[in-house]
Amino acid sequence: MPFSSRLRRLAATLVAALAALLTLAVPTASAAPGTVSGGRLDWGIKHSFLSYVTGPIAKGSWSLTGGAATVGGDTFRFHSATGTYDPESGALTAALSGGVTFKGHETNGTFALDMKLSRFTVKAGSGSGGLYADVVSKAKDTGTVSSASQVKLAELGLGGIDLRGQGGTITLSKVPATLTGSGATAFGNFYPAGTELDPLTLSVNVKAAAAPTPSATPTPSATAKPADTPAATTAPSESATAAPASTRTEFANGALDWGVRRTFRDYVTGTIAKGGWQLDGGAADGGAYFRWTPAKGSYDPATGELAAAFTGTVRFRGMESGGAYGLDLALTAPTVKVAGGKGTLAADVSGRTANGEAQQLSGVVLATFDAAGLKPEGGLLKAAELPLALTEEGSKAFGGLYPAGTAMDPLGFAVALDPAAALPPLPDLGSVPPTAPASPSTGAPATPVAAASDSSSGWVPSAVIGGVLVAGAAVGTTLLVRRRRAA
Repeated sequence: MPFSSRLRRLAATLVAALAALLTLAVPTASAAPGTVSGGRLDWGIKHSFLSYVTGPIAKGSWSLTGGAATVGGDTFRFHSATGTYDPESGALTAALSGGVTFKGHETNGTFALDMKLSRFTVKAGSGSGGLYADVVSKAKDTGTVSSASQVKLAELGLGGIDLRGQGGTITLSKVPATLTGSGATAFGNFYPAGTELDPLTLSVNVKAAAAPTPSATPTPSATAKPADTPAATTAPSESATAAPASTRTEFANGALDWGVRRTFRDYVTGTIAKGGWQLDGGAADGGAYFRWTPAKGSYDPATGELAAAFTGTVRFRGMESGGAYGLDLALTAPTVKVAGGKGTLAADVSGRTANGEAQQLSGVVLATFDAAGLKPEGGLLKAAELPLALTEEGSKAFGGLYPAGTAMDPLGFAVALDPAAALPPLPDLGSVPPTAPASPSTGAPATPVAAASDSSSGWVPSAVIGGVLVAGAAVGTTLLVRRRRAA
């Protein structure tokens, strides 16, 4: 029958079209490598090593650099992950900022144990991985100091974990770590290769690679615009040079970074005070420190004098009973002043100290620092990790928890002498990691948790396939109706 044969031809054509579209959809699903932007690494290194460093034998200490923080008192947190991720192979590389230094066994100012770890990098694939770091260490026996870049410290136990096809937030929780031969050397041969280290947790944000767009063609005109930029930049710089060197520069933007004191933060959130902190008026939490911003003030390049007033409040509260807090300490509107190579950090202090005393103080000089090396650069006057010493007034403001002269957390600040200059970014800890499925009974590493994938990682092929199937169903229904009518 002619109509029946026509139906068969139409059905065959439809099947062929469906097969072709499905075949075309498959390559679309292969996502291009993406980038890692933001995230954290939490690692205690080795608990017994920390106890040894600070214990009665080594009688040493550890300190953090580059914005590294602590979590729970004995775990270090490194921040601002950057790197790459390939959803096809599951290969992940995440480099993090911050470092930690260990010192112990001091004799006449020299430390037999002196090791610095920084620039941690996690390289992981499906089923395997490694932890790398820059290492400066001293050999236990000879005292020889060695420096190496991106040493493989540990093998990571990722057996059974498939990292392919992830997106959004990728979390590897409680991953076992085993010391390598190069890691043993980095640790001054305090531990042999194969020693079990503390497990680590990594959480990173992954952004899918942007698809190429036709806008790439007008690039020449886009590049032509910056050619005009030197002329625009030259005019202000000429006027700036023409101005007298002694003219004070007024600024209206800046940020002050200070963690107050790590042990104080641990005390507030610990088992005694059982409290926390609140941020207000522009203050932000950078993990290892707080940021007060913006700022206004002036700087004299001739004398080096600086007066900067920052905005925001950080309020510590703890020891709650019946809705009232035994500890309620607010640090508001801090100021930094520099004159004659010496600097002071002051703030308004209010609330109640840990010993129960109420206070309402304005402009208390909390600490002092050496400001001899401060110089403007790139439109900013900035300082990083300046050592701070608590003053007598500062000691009283903290209710006598620390005596005058106590080393507080280092101070960092930046003020924009050029309004176009960008302030240093806060540490990027990434998104809050999803709760990882745990296996507490076996202690096995948790499966990596991924947030919902971006639309670029598979949703388009699914939509195409779904659309084709719907269209196929519709055409099939139409043919069936026509066939019944013909009958």
